Amino acid sequence: MKNIPYLLIAIRFLFAPVIFFLAFTKAEESRFIILSLMFIGLLTDIFDGIIARKVGVSSEKLRRLDSQVDLVFWLSLGFAAYFINTELIKSQWKNIALIFIMEALCYIISFIKFKKETCAHAFLSKMWGLSLLIAFTYLIGFQQEGWAFYLTIILGFVSHLDVILIILILPKWQYDVPSFYHAWKIRKGIERKKSIFFN
Repeated sequence: MKNIPYLLIAIRFLFAPVIFFLAFTKAEESRFIILSLMFIGLLTDIFDGIIARKVGVSSEKLRRLDSQVDLVFWLSLGFAAYFINTELIKSQWKNIALIFIMEALCYIISFIKFKKETCAHAFLSKMWGLSLLIAFTYLIGFQQEGWAFYLTIILGFVSHLDVILIILILPKWQYDVPSFYHAWKIRKGIERKKSIFFN
């Protein structure tokens, strides 16, 4: 059981180059396989943390690994969306650039303050992950942006802002911080009840 979280993370990591390769070489022909890998990947992302906390192996090393693999996994889906819907993605470059800038800011601010990448696994970030799932389903599966794309841009901006506030408020680096409010409680020395489902 203690190795299952690492196995789930490894599955997601291996999916990333497969998704990239399929989208680059097969484009539209591969979109339903890519969507299947995306949904399986999301399930591994949900259960790796839950199982890790349940069996007591939720360590800094595991959570940092999880965060970095998440980034690689979702980037591969972003490239897939670009290869399948190049013109559509190009038309939305300003909104997409905003999210990349916010992501970069999270890393830059965290490295400046703590000399480590951010690893909050915040609640709003989890919600953003679900919105990405819906947006990529529209983009890759149905080749349209729809309301889901704009929802994920809004949630992406808000969730990254939340992470930036977490970094700025925390007195020292910490992983699994649900929100900037919880970071404030940590700063004040207030104990919080943890959950195996949400950190």
